[in-house]
Amino acid sequence: MRSFLCLLSVLLFFHVAAENMDPWHKYVFYLHGAIIEDGNLRPVHERYGLYDYPAIISSLSKYDFQLISEQRQPDTDHLLYAKKIVSEINELLNAGVKPENITIAGFSKGAMITVVTSSLLENDELNFVIMATCGEWYENSDFLKKLRLRGNILSIYEKSDVAGWCQSLVSRLPAPSSFIEIEIDTGKEHGAFYLPHDEWIKPLISWINRK
Repeated sequence: MRSFLCLLSVLLFFHVAAENMDPWHKYVFYLHGAIIEDGNLRPVHERYGLYDYPAIISSLSKYDFQLISEQRQPDTDHLLYAKKIVSEINELLNAGVKPENITIAGFSKGAMITVVTSSLLENDELNFVIMATCGEWYENSDFLKKLRLRGNILSIYEKSDVAGWCQSLVSRLPAPSSFIEIEIDTGKEHGAFYLPHDEWIKPLISWINRK
C-alpha cells in the first residue's frame, strides 16, 4: 500500500507540477519500460521476471529531488509522448528552473523516448539517462537515423542484455555536451532494470547529484 501511495503522489505531481515549481530544486523524470503500458504496475515477464514499477518509484523517491513519473497508455507513440515531455520540461524552464537541475531518465522504451526528447529539445545543458536502449535498431528508419543525443548523457547497460553500448548513437553529430557510459554485470539481461538494484540505482543517483 505504501508503494502504491508513493506512486500515486508522483503521478499527481506530474499533472500539477506547474503550480509547485521550485527553481532551485532538482527534477527527475523516470520513463518506464514498455511492459508497464499493458496496465499492470507489477507485471511478470516470462523471461525477465517481475517488473516492480512501484518499488522503483519508491526507491527513487527517497532522494533529494522531485521525481516525476506516470504510467503510459498502451502502445504509446514514442514521438507524441516525447513531445509531451518536452512540454513539461519547457514549463520547468519557463518557471526558472535551471536546465542543469533537470534530468530525464528512461529504461528500454522509456529510454528511446528519452533519446527522442533529447533530440527534440536540442538543449546542451539538460541531463539525460538512457538505460538498456542502444542497438542496431536505431538504423531501422529515417526517423531513428535522424535522432541526435544532446545535453549531458549517462548510458547504463547490462552486459548480458541485447541492448548494449551506445557509442554508435553518441557518435552522431552534433555530439552531446558530455557522455559517460557504465556497464553493469548482473547476468539478468533486460531484467536487470526491472527491480531497483543497486547496480543501476547507485550510479544513476550519483550522476544526478554530481557537481
